[in-house]
Amino acid sequence: MERRRIKIQNTLIDVLDAQQTLAETERYIRDRRPLHLMGVNADKINMLNKNERLRDIVNGCGIINADGASVVLAARWLGTPLPGRVAGIDLMLDLVRLAAQEHYRVFLLGAKQEILEKTADVLLGKFPGLDIAGMRNGYFRQEEWDAVAEEIRACGAQIVFVGISSPLKEYLVEYFMQEKHINCVFMGVGGSFDVISGAVKRAPVWMQEHNLEWFFRFLQEPVRLFRRYFIGNWKFVFSVWREKRQRETCQKRKRAKK
Repeated sequence: MERRRIKIQNTLIDVLDAQQTLAETERYIRDRRPLHLMGVNADKINMLNKNERLRDIVNGCGIINADGASVVLAARWLGTPLPGRVAGIDLMLDLVRLAAQEHYRVFLLGAKQEILEKTADVLLGKFPGLDIAGMRNGYFRQEEWDAVAEEIRACGAQIVFVGISSPLKEYLVEYFMQEKHINCVFMGVGGSFDVISGAVKRAPVWMQEHNLEWFFRFLQEPVRLFRRYFIGNWKFVFSVWREKRQRETCQKRKRAKK
């Protein structure tokens, strides 16, 4: 399927909604092709602007979604609108539902052991028939990457949900795909294990609908998230404004040459 991608600063993003993403992802599963399913928000784009290796990994992903209202608004402001936000936790749950229906094997990777086990219990209770082929907490060293890769391969997992922070998550998935040649779908899920397990509350639906989920998260962890939301987001806004000015200048020059 031919897909259109837009570019915000140095980051590529697919013009896909949640259902299109789900359908595209299932094609990878059925064809047994490896996929790094990526979601980007303002914080991730800021990170990519400073980290060339990470930027190359992200832009090389098979599917790149806008997982942030600020990214969707920026795309609209730049004249390259997206269908909407593809929230990572919602996409994860859609994939878990699909896995239960189609008997795809799932692996949970990351977070603390107790969070991981509680997440597995919640998912098994919510999606009867789900096959959680294996799980591994996120407390392992780089020297153990090979062992983790073999654990994933041995259990026959087709979807691996990775709850590890960036950029380590991206480096790990790249290693699994490029060095160990594991043919499954890898999806980074951020703090979704914490939310599903009940360790962290998710914003009420009305806040999600009004693009205020970030504010709810900030209220829960103000010290840790202040820099990301109140400094990082303004940095992102300024960068997008500067990009818009550059695009307008370029268009004026093109018109002047005609």
